[in-house]
Amino acid sequence: MGDEVTIYLTLAGSWLLFFAIHSITASNSFKARIAACCPLLAQRYRLYYNLFASITVLIPLAIAVLHPGPMLWQWSGLWQWTMNLLAMLAIIGFLASSKHYDMAAFLGLREGSGNIGIADEPFTLSPFHRFVRHPWYLFGLILIWTRDMPLSWFITCILATLYFIIGSRWEENKLIAEYGEDYRRYREHVPGLIPLPWKYLRKHDIETLTGKGQ
Repeated sequence: MGDEVTIYLTLAGSWLLFFAIHSITASNSFKARIAACCPLLAQRYRLYYNLFASITVLIPLAIAVLHPGPMLWQWSGLWQWTMNLLAMLAIIGFLASSKHYDMAAFLGLREGSGNIGIADEPFTLSPFHRFVRHPWYLFGLILIWTRDMPLSWFITCILATLYFIIGSRWEENKLIAEYGEDYRRYREHVPGLIPLPWKYLRKHDIETLTGKGQ
């Protein structure tokens, strides 16, 4: 019993450490320090940041996979089909929304992209952004919560959900600093993580907010 508790505490701690490092290294203040002390690193910061995040996330994921713990619930029958359908729709949503981003710049693969102190993209909205401000976070939440739920994955889902909620607030502070009043007006029209039928951005409002239609 003691060993199991240690494993779950290690899992939670590794996720919290990953989220903390991920947030700190994404902050403007940290990036400004990198730009001041390591100009060469700053030139491709987005690429290095993505590589670092991709490697370090493997640690808590490995703990969750290798030590799943007791099964809390497992989808079966119609529920299993429904959860898999939702997960598939979330994946399609990821792929469809990515067409509205400069993914080479987002990943740091395009020359001159991801440089510290340079705005990566103009303020644009994908069709999904008409209904929720953070569609990728929403798709991610759907993906993780539609899986079978051993205890280690349940811990992962709880912590990831809290991080998405808190992280979205931090990200919006950066977006307001970068896009100013445009993003403030957009935020008044659209909910953050969970779509609401009565609160969404109408097509004719998009041009007002971004300077172009969809």
